[in-house]
Order: sequence, then structure tokens, then C-alpha cells
Amino acid sequence: MNEETFNMSIRKLLKAFGIRSQLEIEKAVQKALAEKRISGSESFPAQVQLRIAELDIDFKLDGDIKLQ
Repeated sequence: MNEETFNMSIRKLLKAFGIRSQLEIEKAVQKALAEKRISGSESFPAQVQLRIAELDIDFKLDGDIKLQ
């Protein structure tokens, strides 16, 4: 196993996920605000899940997205 390749591929995946996730959340919040479904002071429970079947990984992380 090449440690550098391994670490870089993990970082690349997590960076892409982080950027894409943030954009999707921002887009959803802007749409909900425009449609007046939310006021802009809410907090939303969120869950992120990482699954890699071949490695028997099923990891969940809970948190909150706060607008104010």
C-alpha cells in the first residue's frame, strides 16, 4: 500500500464531499427562505453517514446546522 496515495485519495474524497455538501445545504436554505418555509433563525438537525461496504464501515455523525 502506498500511504501517500491512500491519504491523498481520502482527503480528495472528503474535500469534494465537504464542498458539495455545503453548496447543497446553502441552496436548500436559500430556496426555503425564498418560499418563506423558514424564517432564517432555525436550527436543523443533520446527520452525515460514511459507508464503505468492503471495509465494514458504517459511521454516522450527528450535528446541527444553525442559521442564527
